Amino acid sequence: MAAEWKGKSRGTVLGYRIFVFCMKNLGLRAAYFVLYFVAAYFVLFAMNSSKAIYYYFNERLKYSRGKSLISIYKSYYVFGKTIIDKVAISSGLRDKFTYQFDGVHHIKDALKRKKGGVLISAHVGNFEIAEHFFGELEENASISLLTTDIEHTAIKEYIESVTKKSNINLIIIKEDLSHIFEINAALARNELVCITGDRYIDNSKYLTESLLDKEAKFPAGPFLLASRLKVPVLFVYVMKETNTHYHLYARKAKAKQKDAQALLKEYTESVSWMLEKYPLQWFNYFDFWGTQNKKQP
Repeated sequence: MAAEWKGKSRGTVLGYRIFVFCMKNLGLRAAYFVLYFVAAYFVLFAMNSSKAIYYYFNERLKYSRGKSLISIYKSYYVFGKTIIDKVAISSGLRDKFTYQFDGVHHIKDALKRKKGGVLISAHVGNFEIAEHFFGELEENASISLLTTDIEHTAIKEYIESVTKKSNINLIIIKEDLSHIFEINAALARNELVCITGDRYIDNSKYLTESLLDKEAKFPAGPFLLASRLKVPVLFVYVMKETNTHYHLYARKAKAKQKDAQALLKEYTESVSWMLEKYPLQWFNYFDFWGTQNKKQP
C-alpha cells in the first residue's frame, strides 16, 4: 500500500483461493484461523500500511504505543474477516449470518418518493454486503455503485467465479463525465446510487474537512454531486459486530442543497461516530491525513 491511495487494494489470487478453500471445505472458523497468520504477515511486511494504521490508533484515537501496536494486528484480522464474510455471504452462506437494521426507514422513505437516493459510505465495516440487507426491504431496492473499476482484475475475476452474480449495477467513473448521465438514469429508475467519500486520489479535485480532530483531503466529486441532485442523501455503513452478525446504519443528511462543504462536514461527523463505536473497522491503510510525506522545515 503506497503512502497515498492509488486506487488498488493489496492481495493475491492465491490468498483468496486459500481462504475460499478453507471456508467451503472446513467452514468459516477454519478460514478465520488462517487469518491469524495472514494478519501477522501484514504487520511485519506491509510497513507503509502498518505505519498508516499505527498513526490512526496512536495519534487520532490517542491509544498508547502498546495498544496501538496490538490494534494494528487486530485491524488486519478484522479486515480479513470482512473479506471472508463477503465471499461467504455472496456464495450461498447468507443464512449463516444475522442482520440488524438501524435507520432503515430513511431508505424506505427515499424509495417511496420514487426519485431514488444517494448513499454515501466509507471504507469502514463491510458495505459491500449491503445488497443482501436491501433484498429484505418491501420496496424494490436496486443499487448502482459508482466505482473507478481499477481494482486488480485477476482477483475480481476469481471472486466472481466463486460467488453468485451480484445485483449491484456498476457505474464506471469516466473522464468525459458520461457517468453523470448513468447516475441520473439510475435515479430515474428509483435506484439507490452508492458512492464512497473517503478516498482522495492525488492530483484530483478535493475538499478538506476535519476527521478525528485533524484536517484531511476528501474527493470533491461525491459531495458536489450529492449536494446538487434533488434526491435524499443518506450516510450508510454496514458494521461487523460478531463473527456472524452485522449491523446496518442509515442516517439522513440534513445539509442544504448545493452546500457540498456542509454535506462533507456531516459525513465526517458520521464517520467519526462510527469509528468511536467500531475503532478496528477503519480500513484505509494509507497515509489518509497526509502526514508521512510532509517535508521537514
